Amino acid sequence: MTYTIENPADPRVQAIFLKAHLKMLSIGLKGRNSGTKILAAASKITGTAYKRGQYTAALQDIEALLTQGE
Repeated sequence: MTYTIENPADPRVQAIFLKAHLKMLSIGLKGRNSGTKILAAASKITGTAYKRGQYTAALQDIEALLTQGE
């Protein structure tokens, strides 16, 4: 089965991918992108500035945005 993302530039789609990456970072796993880049992307979506290591705070803000749009 193959899935195609119609509009990967949509902020909601990006927020879903960021949510997964932030979950990984918050438990100590590392991904392809640095934590700094992920927090910068989260800041762009949420409008909140995050400092190094604030993965849980960014994750909570992303989750709040995603549930708000439902």
